[in-house]
Amino acid sequence: MNPVTIGGVTVGLGILLATLIRWWPGLKPLQTAPLPHLGTLLPFLTSWAYGVLAILTVGGLVGTIADTTLWITSWLGDVALVWGVGGQAGQIATARPYQPLTQTGGAIVLLLTVGIIVAAKKSTRYGRDIASGAWCGICLGTSAGITGFAAVPLAQAVNTAGAQLYGLIA
Repeated sequence: MNPVTIGGVTVGLGILLATLIRWWPGLKPLQTAPLPHLGTLLPFLTSWAYGVLAILTVGGLVGTIADTTLWITSWLGDVALVWGVGGQAGQIATARPYQPLTQTGGAIVLLLTVGIIVAAKKSTRYGRDIASGAWCGICLGTSAGITGFAAVPLAQAVNTAGAQLYGLIA
């Protein structure tokens, strides 16, 4: 597992900021009919949660792809910080160990992977939001502070759901 750097978190926050700016309908539409506008964020938020779970996997193809994505993104973010604003490269932004997924939790993540891939391929309207949400989740999932807040509850929920689902089948 590669730790996320400040550059990787910066890229993740940039993805989140770009998505929110593209989404923002204005204050008046949000005040009059918030649910339709908030509903358009669901593909991004769902795939963001998947990205958080994907980076918590410790091996296999899903874990390797998520880990490689995080490594490349952290490197690119560090380069942007060094050359863009004169920052330092390689400063780790992970302050605590992450919640591991159980065997059945990993199985749920594998099922979610199938769903995310099919949804991204099928949806012409939300394909970009699904891909960017997963990328954002991978970047921010194991970071310290408020950006990585959802990793533990998501992992616990998937572990519990997996134990329930596979416990009922067995």
